[in-house]
Amino acid sequence: MSRFETKDLAVGYGGSILIHDINVKLERGQILTLIGPNGAGKSTVLKSVARQLAPIGGAVYIDGRKLSGMTQKELSKQMSVVLTDRIRPELMTCAEVVAMGRYPYTDMFGRLTEEDRDAVRGALSLVRALELSERDFSTLSDGQRQRIMLARAICQEPSVMVLDEPTAYLDIRHKIELLAVLRDMAKRGVTVIMSLHEIDLAVKISDLLLCLKGDTVAAFGTPEEILGDDTIERLYDLMPGSYDLTFGSVELLKPEGLPRVFVVSGAGSGVPVFRGLQKTDVPFAAGILFENDVDFHVAQRLSDFVVSAPPFEPMTDAHFNAASRLLSSCGAVIDAGAPMGTLNAQNARLISFAKSRDIPVYESLEAMQKREKVTI
Repeated sequence: MSRFETKDLAVGYGGSILIHDINVKLERGQILTLIGPNGAGKSTVLKSVARQLAPIGGAVYIDGRKLSGMTQKELSKQMSVVLTDRIRPELMTCAEVVAMGRYPYTDMFGRLTEEDRDAVRGALSLVRALELSERDFSTLSDGQRQRIMLARAICQEPSVMVLDEPTAYLDIRHKIELLAVLRDMAKRGVTVIMSLHEIDLAVKISDLLLCLKGDTVAAFGTPEEILGDDTIERLYDLMPGSYDLTFGSVELLKPEGLPRVFVVSGAGSGVPVFRGLQKTDVPFAAGILFENDVDFHVAQRLSDFVVSAPPFEPMTDAHFNAASRLLSSCGAVIDAGAPMGTLNAQNARLISFAKSRDIPVYESLEAMQKREKVTI
């Protein structure tokens, strides 16, 4: 039996369906992340899953039980929720806000036991916010509030956690820490359902992705299964620009036109050069690059003129001939300083070829840009 499941779920407002046919099965300890453009309905799905918004059709189940058949107290013991709605408690310390997560377990007067207080301290410690215990919640920064709300959700000891953009308002350090906490919760058997805008983080932390676009699910599966070369571009209508799944990087629009600069690089030395040329709208060619090289992945996103070679084999005369033809049409060459060896010896030959043709060779983009009279 799945820990969490939706069957033919349809969500929306006022009887109008926004997204239909949402069918998801999650096992204990899996992390599902919803991704998609603004307005795709991620928050609507999460609110419907959390029973804060009535589904228009279908049903949601936890451990085989319909959420619609649970009392609020039963649901609170099964599911904790951190949505983007701001709470504004008056004159409450952070510890008191976190303790709100214990109310499904307290008596009718809401009295906390020592076990409850231990759970509060443990949750605060887990999100690295123990030092905030006695701070007035209203005095916190947005990022600190986010951590306290996560602690409250953890303190609830749920089997399922639902979070809407939990990394919003957090700097990079606290994003990483928060996602590490969620992964730790998953290891403890908690099923996590959330939305994220950061695609690279979603790919790294998630067991499953739910891609939303239009009125239905665009894709559902593991990151490796569904994120092909152009999935992100299609999901977000990412034109201009492109997304590289391998490195989780977004590259901007390719410079248009025939190449004016040839870049000889490898082992990552060319990446800042490629991006610098893109920023100044200078079309370039690159080569010879092994197809498993980081430079190759970035170059092919920013140029239509890339000469590549299979990895782990020496570059050939055919690769040199293709690259030298491109190089001959350029007004300058940038030698990005990649180490040369027996496998990429043809690149050293390219540098010599350029010099023999009196094509200027520069050691960096900056060096080329300083030469006012250079024609590229």
